Formats: sequence, C-alpha cells, structure tokens
Amino acid sequence: MIYLPSRIFFSEQALQAAQPYIRLLGSNALIVCGKHSAAKSGVLDELLPILTQNGQGHQLFSEIVENPDLQTIMRGKKVFQNGGFDFLIGIGGGSPLDAAKAIMLAAANDLREEQLYDIVLMTRRYPVLAIPTTHGTGSEVTPYSVLSDPRIKKKAGFGTDLAFPDLAVIDPRYTLSLNPRITLNTSIDALSHLLEGIYSTKRNPLLYPMIAEGIKLVIQNLPTALKEPGYLPARRALMKASMFGGITIAHSSTTLQHSIGYPFTSEFGIAHGLANGMFMRQMMDFYLPAVEEELNYVFSVCGITRDQFYDWLASYPLDLRVPITDAMIEARIPEILAARNTVISPVIPSEAELRALLKSVQKEEQ
Repeated sequence: MIYLPSRIFFSEQALQAAQPYIRLLGSNALIVCGKHSAAKSGVLDELLPILTQNGQGHQLFSEIVENPDLQTIMRGKKVFQNGGFDFLIGIGGGSPLDAAKAIMLAAANDLREEQLYDIVLMTRRYPVLAIPTTHGTGSEVTPYSVLSDPRIKKKAGFGTDLAFPDLAVIDPRYTLSLNPRITLNTSIDALSHLLEGIYSTKRNPLLYPMIAEGIKLVIQNLPTALKEPGYLPARRALMKASMFGGITIAHSSTTLQHSIGYPFTSEFGIAHGLANGMFMRQMMDFYLPAVEEELNYVFSVCGITRDQFYDWLASYPLDLRVPITDAMIEARIPEILAARNTVISPVIPSEAELRALLKSVQKEEQ
C-alpha cells in the first residue's frame, strides 16, 4: 500500500503553479519559519505577493531554531489561537516544517505541552502548506514531527496521518543559498532516509525503484553541489532525492540508524544529518546479513559496489569522534532500545552490540 495525501508541486516556479490550491487553504496564514532562511532563500519574495493576490492575510512566527523545542511549539500554538488564523505555512528545513505540523496539531486539539506526543488526542487539524528550503528531511511529504526537550536532553518524534501537509511546494531554486555544511548534512539525512526504506521491517518493495534512484541521485550530485553551489541541476537532483526519501519514510518509518543519532544531537548539538552520517557505515555493516539482497539491488542500480559506496562516504567529513562518556552511553542505551524506530530495525541489537556501536564514535581520552 502507498498512501500520500499531500498534493506535490515540484518545479521551478512551483509556488505560482500552486497558487489556486493555496487560495483554498484558508483566509489567514501563520507562517512558521526561522529568522533568516525564509527570506534568504527567496521564498517570502514570491509567497507574500501570492497571498496578497489571493486576499489571504498572514503573519510571521519566525522563532524556529534547529531542533525546535516543546516550549516554542506552545508559543506558536498561542499565537495561532489568538490571531484568528485558519491555516499554516511552514518554510525552511525540517525544523520549521516539523514545528508547523506540531503547532497545527497543538492548536487544533488544544494540546498542553505534556500532550504533544499523544497522538490519541489528535483528532482535528488545520490545513498546512510546506515549502522546503533544504534537500534533507522530506518533511513536506511525511506525517512526522520531531521535537526536542532540552530540559531532559531528549529528541523524539511522533507520527499521525493528520500531520501530512495538504500542499508540498518544492522548488530547487530555494536551496541555492545553502552553505556547504548544510548542503552536506541535509543530503546525508536524505540518504539515510532512503537507506532506511531498505532497512525497515516495514519496507515496501513498491518503493524500491524510487529508493534506488534517490540514492543514485545523492551519490552522483552531492559532489557537484558542494563544488558549485549555484548549479541548479545538482540542486534539483538532490531535492528530488530528498522528496523520495520523505515519501519512503512516510511508509517505512526510520530505524535504529536514526534513534542512535538523536542523543548526539541532544547532548552535543551535532546536526541531525551529520549524526546519521556518523553511523552510516556501522549501521550498514550491522544490518547487512538481514538486507544483503536489497542492498545488492540498490548498488547495482547505482552502478557501484558496497565498498565503493564506503569509499564515497569516507570522502566526506562524517567520521566524527565525540567526548561521550561511558556513563552517558549506559544512560542512553535503554532509551535507544525502547525507541519506536529501533523496534522496526531489521536486526535489534543487544545491549552489548549497541554499546559497541556507540563506542565506535567515542573520542579517546588524551
């Protein structure tokens, strides 16, 4: 089964093509974004005139930072409920898009902070337009929202069909302003999503051609995007791979590949995509006995071997060593093993195996 209720516009000038559908979303939009990327990417310059032409009001909620926390979602909920808004527009990378979904559900269901992960309480929704400005999360086509609670240094997500955006407007031009660091980290995140579509026990063979094509697009186009940031065809290819990754995890969810990286984002502020990249080779080796046939198919489509893929990975600065202590490792093991995405991994690690995986990135004491 494939279920994707989001209407997707993928092209240069996608906003203009989507204008008639944007008009149907509501009369007054809360625009959820970061402080700079919505303007720097060029989205606002094209979106605001469209809203004006449609006779739709708008207000910016530009408080979203990387790894949005529960308190920010509550502030957004209050703004939405007090401002007479009837739809939301998320602009940015995964953080603003996930925040827009969470604010929407919090406002529609009048959720308190401690209820944000309780999908049983989510029965109502408002329309959402998602406009990505990175080629990483694919959040514009997923039912997930990942949030952080800095008080307990925990990052976790929830998923409900109510969180699927109504419209996904994907224009590769909006990624041309990305710096090399974000270009790399978000592309590795997309690559992780695609691989996890093969790893997950919820894998869907109908998506295998899309997964393989997405992985091929990342491998072939990431080097060009890093060397020539303004080269639109490379950005277009990476944006397509990111969308394919989003569609993939909307059906397969993520695996231990993701849950093992979350603590490094919470504890050390490591970007989400980079945290995935730190473990990409280790996870592939760990999963290999269970998914070797599927991986052989992917690499045959890409025209490379697994060893050549490992060489490709090694050409990027993903092999981080971090000062995670043995005590921190022991404290995180139960949390990682209990995570929903760990449970659907093709191989569930023992405590000893997980400890070894975590120690593979531990910085040696000087």
